[in-house]
Amino acid sequence: MPYFRRVGELPHKRHTAFRKPDGGLYAEELMGVEGFSADSALLYHRGLPTAIVDAVAVEEDRGSLTPNHPLKPRAYQTRDLKFGGEADAVTDRRRLFGNSDVTIGFVTATAPSPLYRNAAGDELFYVHGGSATFETIYGRLEVGDGDYVVIPTSCTYRVVPHGEVNLFTLEARGHIGPPKRYLSAKGQFLEHSPYCERDIRGPSEPLLEDGEDVEVLVRHRAGLTRYTYATHPFDVVGWDGCLYPWVFNIDDFEPITGRVHQPPPVHQTFEGPNFVVCSFCPRKVDYHEDSIPVPYNHANVDSDELMFYVRGNYEARKGSGIGIGSLSLHPSGFTHGPQPGAAEASIGAEFFDETAVMVDTFAPLELGEAADASEDPGYAWTWSRRGPKS
Repeated sequence: MPYFRRVGELPHKRHTAFRKPDGGLYAEELMGVEGFSADSALLYHRGLPTAIVDAVAVEEDRGSLTPNHPLKPRAYQTRDLKFGGEADAVTDRRRLFGNSDVTIGFVTATAPSPLYRNAAGDELFYVHGGSATFETIYGRLEVGDGDYVVIPTSCTYRVVPHGEVNLFTLEARGHIGPPKRYLSAKGQFLEHSPYCERDIRGPSEPLLEDGEDVEVLVRHRAGLTRYTYATHPFDVVGWDGCLYPWVFNIDDFEPITGRVHQPPPVHQTFEGPNFVVCSFCPRKVDYHEDSIPVPYNHANVDSDELMFYVRGNYEARKGSGIGIGSLSLHPSGFTHGPQPGAAEASIGAEFFDETAVMVDTFAPLELGEAADASEDPGYAWTWSRRGPKS
């Protein structure tokens, strides 16, 4: 998890009187995970974070999820997804894929989102073009192209685009963080980790707003509720701890290479409940004199593999209609690998200029209605010289 951070004004000791200029007490809030047995943060509010004056159930229709049946490799074009001129990063996300562990979507946002809190799990965003401000109870995060943004469970936030911003979104049923094998027993990034504390950005100062009767949309296990708070939730004068929203840019990921092709775990960036996220970045490639730099045919028998192509030229998929902004889904039960001719063409290559985000899930991904609307129907047959059987 992120290293310890301290922002704003704090008392010397935890759980002691911390007074406002007028003599009243700031309201202390402990936000913690795993029954307060893991990471946490202490926040100090000007108002009461418990003071709600209304709660209303909100109806939501994200469309249905359908199994990948018949089982096929599939490809999608995010550019084919249509968003209105006032789309926001919360209510206008299009659900592409999902299972009981994670919901995966995409949005092109142009308008500020409502205040929002996901109480069912952490969220991970990948910024694919454009920029935005993530305003949170912890402070602001300025984000741009290539940034991953991790929002912890129950963090109230709002996304304010600067013009237009494209966001690839993951909503977990649990927590998202660095792989445990990258961390010491005390939570420090180890020497073999492909990124470290110096690469992480967190809020640097409090974000204070005034207001009364402020609405916050809350996702929870039963659905959506709109709370009305007596005072604005952006009223935290200081906080400290290891639980907070943070940003990591994909360009700060240090690729691990070898004499022959390295397996996907060397690209792992995050882990979540029953899924992992990997970053494929520009890199020098395999340097054995007979190495084949593109991936070998492989059957990842326990995982569905979803790849989001974000920059450069992905060598293994040349000639398959895959381009920037494309998604490919290679499900468990289908052996997949490079397109015909790609293995031979890669021999002797010294550098790959490609950037992609991969999500491997350990339960099958079902298909959302937004995926149906953006699918390339010919992708499954691109390994065969014959094409589909008529």
